[in-house]
Amino acid sequence: MRSVLLLLFFPLIGLSQQLEYVDFLQIDARLDFNNELQKVEGSYNVKFQVLKSIDSIYLDAKSMRITNVEERKLRVVADENKIWIYGPFDQGKTYSTEFRYEAFPAQTLYFTEDQIWTQGQGKYTSHWLPSIDDMNDKIEFDLTVVARGDVRVIANGTLTTTTPIEDKVAWHFDMERPMSSYLAAVVVGDFAMKRDTSNSGIPLELYYKPEDSLKAEPTYRFTNEIFDFLEEEIGIDYPWQNYKQVPVRDFLYAGMENTTLTIFSEAFMVDSIGYKDRNYVNVNAHELAHQWFGNLITETEGTHHWLHEGFATFYALLAEKELFGDDYYYWKLYNTAEQLKALSDEGKGQSLLDPKASSLTFYEKGAWALHVLRELVGPEAFRTAVKNYLDKYRFQNVTTQNFLDEVDAVTEEDLQTWEEDWLKQSAFKAEQAFQSLSKSNFINRYFEIQLLRSLPIEQKREEILARPELFSNDYLGQELVGQLDEEPIEETRVVYLMALEAGNLYVRQEVALSLINIPADLRVIYETLLEDSSYITQEAAFYNLWTAFPSHRTRYLDKMKGIEGFQDKNIRQLWLALAITTPNYMVSAKDILKQELLSYTAPNFSFEIRQRALEYAYLLGILEKGSLLNLVNGCVHHNWRFRNFCRSLLDEIMLNPTYKMHIESLESNSEKEQAFLKTKISE
Repeated sequence: MRSVLLLLFFPLIGLSQQLEYVDFLQIDARLDFNNELQKVEGSYNVKFQVLKSIDSIYLDAKSMRITNVEERKLRVVADENKIWIYGPFDQGKTYSTEFRYEAFPAQTLYFTEDQIWTQGQGKYTSHWLPSIDDMNDKIEFDLTVVARGDVRVIANGTLTTTTPIEDKVAWHFDMERPMSSYLAAVVVGDFAMKRDTSNSGIPLELYYKPEDSLKAEPTYRFTNEIFDFLEEEIGIDYPWQNYKQVPVRDFLYAGMENTTLTIFSEAFMVDSIGYKDRNYVNVNAHELAHQWFGNLITETEGTHHWLHEGFATFYALLAEKELFGDDYYYWKLYNTAEQLKALSDEGKGQSLLDPKASSLTFYEKGAWALHVLRELVGPEAFRTAVKNYLDKYRFQNVTTQNFLDEVDAVTEEDLQTWEEDWLKQSAFKAEQAFQSLSKSNFINRYFEIQLLRSLPIEQKREEILARPELFSNDYLGQELVGQLDEEPIEETRVVYLMALEAGNLYVRQEVALSLINIPADLRVIYETLLEDSSYITQEAAFYNLWTAFPSHRTRYLDKMKGIEGFQDKNIRQLWLALAITTPNYMVSAKDILKQELLSYTAPNFSFEIRQRALEYAYLLGILEKGSLLNLVNGCVHHNWRFRNFCRSLLDEIMLNPTYKMHIESLESNSEKEQAFLKTKISE
């Protein structure tokens, strides 16, 4: 009877109470993924120590079915959300049990066209692996993954062996240390790998798709430098046995810091030109910093989430400061301060201790809080406090007070005001931020340049022309060009010419983005923007020139014909749209060009490519049955940003009676898509 009572009782009192009774020590799982059925079959062994005598314990497991129980001494039963293991269990003893299960994960385990990957994000690993939907029980996960023989498997820990099984291979991974369940991760796909080693001897494995081999170096540029810097700056050796990074398609976020295995969006895979616009450096440093802040020590609850994100953001910024200098560091602080001040001025500021705070608060306000604290107590005391904090609580869960206690122990500064202003206060302390920024000579110069905004254009122009050296600085030059945006071109032509002639990549980019109505006498020099090593600049300049000078369109199209651009094919897709639109260009190939553009809407491309293609196809009015079905597929896509885009576009399209008729006639082989269509049509 007691087991039944506990079955009813535990779901009400939650996991934190169960952790008073049991400590899960190790999970050893063998996983076989079925791509066609989007299913996982698992063989599972769990080892746990009983802290207080109890009759039953549970693992979180969403919609799983037990198919076999190996250990008959213990009863294992699954319900909708949990797997229950019935004892009785005696205090102080260690137990283990084995069982097999199957699941069709609704989330967290994603099957794309050519990859499988996981995303635990806090408490959702239980959709594919029985585990604990809480950060407070740290477990050693040893995973074996069975996959086709033509793909590679990457998971937490060290790959110990691979075992052939007919046309498949079992990949065995060993973790040496415990971690929270949400950090367990697996990736399956066709990947090549670049191997390296940190100064401290940690193996680094950097993965990429074989066709992206030329993008590997620009994407992973400075990885070793970041790793070595963080170890030295934090003062605690990297706490795990190795470190891997792998880009995946259609990822939900920029990156995720699974223990020893960062998964990130393949949109960050860039060539040497793309590196200048959208490099992976910040995300690379941020996710690596999490291996200490979040993985080695982990928050007890959402109230202390800034201990993960604020610290990772701050240490990534310190790494970038080491790489790119003080001006870059203060420029990024200034920009986030502007965002936080705007949010605060709207009455939407949030406390860092608010568990429901926004990412901007947890990440950027958290980083600002640490920047101000470091200035308050001094770099050495700050470094000592962080080192002691990590050392004392390694492989444990922490609160904000734990960190503050360590800072208090190494400084005589009173932290109470800082704590009130930066942790508890919802408003952003803009005046304190301004005082801190003013310590930078560069920021003071930037503030001086900002003051030019208030001057009439005649006076502003003379001030700028007298200081041509300002255009050699990325940030000052961009600010000056930005101030010309609303002014008459007759008054600003000479300044734009100076900006273009200065040769600074990012100042010229600002011209490409802001000078849309190009004067005829600036056409020739503006055309040089098409040669710049920036896909952002090339895309903007290409479109602006094509629009402004119709008689030169063929020349611009011929020049840009073979350029692809970023991972989302931004230049190629713009080229296709303009080539299709230009009446006398490649007339006999118009249908081929249209079909290429429409082909990019299909599920075998990443959502970034598909979204851009759907936008162009809709604007050009060339959507047809196949691409409309691809749009419906996007409406049920796992990536919420793409899904929301597709649903919004579908709503707009259905306002057109012709398109609505085509959509109502669509039939999909996917039950999920067909169900969505049925619901949509009946609205």
